Amino acid sequence: MQFSEIIGQDEVKKRFIRTVQEQRIPHAQLLYGPEGVGKLAMAVAYAQYISCENRGETDSCGVCPSCVKYKKLIHPDLHFVFPVIKPAGKQSVVCDDFISDFRTMLIESPYFSVNEWFARISGDAKQGMIYANESQEIIRKLSLKTYESEYKVMIIWLPEKMNETCANKLLKILEEPPEKTIFLLVSNEPDKIITTILSRTQHVNVPRLTDDDITVALLRNTNVEVSQIDAVNVARISNGSYLNALAILNSDDENKINFERFVMIMRLAWQVGNRKDHASLKTLKKWSDDMAASSVGRERQKNFLVYSQRMIRENYIHNLQNPDLNYMTNYESDFSLKFSPFINERNVEDLMSEFALAERHIEQNVNAKMVFFDLVLKVIMLLKK
Repeated sequence: MQFSEIIGQDEVKKRFIRTVQEQRIPHAQLLYGPEGVGKLAMAVAYAQYISCENRGETDSCGVCPSCVKYKKLIHPDLHFVFPVIKPAGKQSVVCDDFISDFRTMLIESPYFSVNEWFARISGDAKQGMIYANESQEIIRKLSLKTYESEYKVMIIWLPEKMNETCANKLLKILEEPPEKTIFLLVSNEPDKIITTILSRTQHVNVPRLTDDDITVALLRNTNVEVSQIDAVNVARISNGSYLNALAILNSDDENKINFERFVMIMRLAWQVGNRKDHASLKTLKKWSDDMAASSVGRERQKNFLVYSQRMIRENYIHNLQNPDLNYMTNYESDFSLKFSPFINERNVEDLMSEFALAERHIEQNVNAKMVFFDLVLKVIMLLKK
């Protein structure tokens, strides 16, 4: 993968190129930023540039033996670590058990979400993680000498999902790194990484993409049919994420499902609180049971709660009557025309807090039925304010 294939991020590209040209490559770097801005792609392009046998001023050559292997993600000095899902009945699992799927997904498109990755390797939407026994694989791979390049490169995607045992062993490796080894950690949520690892890495912020960058990328994407006007509008409300932009264009994606769930909980909660509609309360109980079902899975449960927090914010901002501050799709805006007055200064902070608390509880594996039904009851009370 070359820098030219990555959307925007010119300043980050220049920074990485400069470290190679000045021969001042840090042994451990943390690329952090929102999902969908190209962090993983950037890490691979950086590794390819480091290993390129005929690198240019602004990019790897793309044709030398090293670049050819990087294009297929099969370079012997490139290693990946990423969260996986343990199959039922299997005692242990490591990343290499899924490396073929990971390479295929990354080659197909370097812009994919953690939920899309989990859906690819498991049909039941479970949470994935980097298990303890992965640390032994990391140590084994790094103990080997380089095969073809000057450096071994280990890309760790989503280190925040590391098992505690694995994280502690990684810390020891970062404290005493093997010679000629580069660690590139790629994180969506760096605040969830243990502080001792954070303190031993050089941090690289990969910011949100500009609207212009996303617009150009959408128009160039041969798999997406979009007009110039639609591309501009989608880019504006995508909040700097190319993944968000693609999701908005796909009416059948999880964004639309989360919208329908949000509409249901808010309408029914209002009816129960303001009209004493007991039938709606029963429907809400069923809604909470459905949300807690294993078929939804904790990752999608968290995704819904994050989406709901965004919608609460957008509806509150909608009341300010400044459209430049709002970032909603057409169907979200249509709903907010009538709903937004119910999100106001009397309840907005409490609503945000309750949805954020529910998200934390789901992350901590609290009983999902209890979490969602308790949330429903809180929303009923808060919409009465």
